[in-house]
Amino acid sequence: MERWEAYGFSAVMSGAFLLSCLLFAAVSRGQRGPYMDEAFHVPQAQAYCRGRFLQVLRGAVPWDPMITTLPGLYLVSVGIVKPVAWLCGWTGSVVCSTGMLRFINLLFSAGNFYLLYLLLSKIHQKNKAVSGFQRILSTLTLAMFPTLYFFTFLYYTDPGSVFFTLFAYLMCLYGNHKTSALLGFCGFMFRQTNIVWTVFCAGNIVAEKLNEAWKTELQKKRDEKISSRKGSFSDLMRVLQFLIKYFTSPKNLVTLTALTWPYIILVTGFFIFVFINGGIVVGDRSSHEACLHFPQLFYFLSFTVFFSFPHLLTPSKIKKFLLSLRKHPVQYSLITAISLFLIWKFTYVHKYLLADNRHYTFYVWRKVFQRHELVKYVLVPVYIFSCWSFADTLKSKPIFWILMYFVCLLAVTVPQKLLEFRYFILPFLIYRLNIPFPSLYRQLLELAFYIAVNAITLYIFLNKTFQWPNSDEIQRFMW
Repeated sequence: MERWEAYGFSAVMSGAFLLSCLLFAAVSRGQRGPYMDEAFHVPQAQAYCRGRFLQVLRGAVPWDPMITTLPGLYLVSVGIVKPVAWLCGWTGSVVCSTGMLRFINLLFSAGNFYLLYLLLSKIHQKNKAVSGFQRILSTLTLAMFPTLYFFTFLYYTDPGSVFFTLFAYLMCLYGNHKTSALLGFCGFMFRQTNIVWTVFCAGNIVAEKLNEAWKTELQKKRDEKISSRKGSFSDLMRVLQFLIKYFTSPKNLVTLTALTWPYIILVTGFFIFVFINGGIVVGDRSSHEACLHFPQLFYFLSFTVFFSFPHLLTPSKIKKFLLSLRKHPVQYSLITAISLFLIWKFTYVHKYLLADNRHYTFYVWRKVFQRHELVKYVLVPVYIFSCWSFADTLKSKPIFWILMYFVCLLAVTVPQKLLEFRYFILPFLIYRLNIPFPSLYRQLLELAFYIAVNAITLYIFLNKTFQWPNSDEIQRFMW
């Protein structure tokens, strides 16, 4: 990092943190008590603050049955708040108050800002055309990503979950795999589905070795016309044959095991946890049952196009897609038929999606999908374009990295029955970090869009309150 870039990054990060502190104060004044899921998280963290790690909050179990995640957030909160309270001489209700616990996520947000910058620098280090200003601008943009930024001001697991997962990814890229696996365990303690991103880190190693072997294979056969990144059906078959040959070699398996053993231990521990626990979630199991909800992938792709429209929804992209459509009508017809079938047979509507009018997804579903029974099928062309544009921006990545990422994307989205935008945060950030740097104009447009969305959602949260007929509590709109 050059000196001017270091100064610029420090100034932007400090400015962003100051702005977040001001917004944090506004949110804390507007909503002093726990709201939504905070009603479960805050009391549990406060029990931990009092040293009651087996506190019986409800019924005869030492855990609030509505909490689905492991206690990573509460343990980190106690590990930060208690020493600070001791040093500052704080006592009484201020220690582990709702505001104090929320401030933990403000710290995670600052950490995420720095990690995003380091990841962008590492992933795109070979691209000398990228300026320091572009790196700082992209970092600021991703740190302001609306679905994540909103939860900076509430006591939710998302900022901490993102922090440890991004940290694990960074250590993986630097080759510190034992540290990466340890950080992956911390991410798992915040949200169990983060185990998928531990597999992703291991997959980076595997993809790198596959790319090396694939290049050697091509050199041996002196077939420079065939690329590992794009090609016809025959090329795909050749790649599959190569994968079968590679993974049936004991030597290759030993090499991969020696490189990925920290991740293997963690994933093995995850399966032991699932077996002992009887499932992935800790509580509220009836509302968080896994299923094959394939349209979740379509929702994610549409979500990504919406928040990355300066990169994915451009005239040149649309023109290129139409040319591809014209060139491969049979393939696209087959994809359309498969998409229609998946929507027909595997669409699930969670009871929370229909019942809770505090979430934006409630209105997306009601205003779009419930307008007519055929709407979900009419949107298939949108899904296909979203998928094509999404994949097109990743074409600079090696084919084995793309395959590994898509496997992880399927694993983290498809089993979710509930349409919840928070579940899309990490796959979106991983994707956005790995696409080529766009033009300065598109970066500025993306940042302006994120700022506008954040301003609108925070304004609505603070000022457009309402009450349910059978309750005196103030309700607010949120992601």
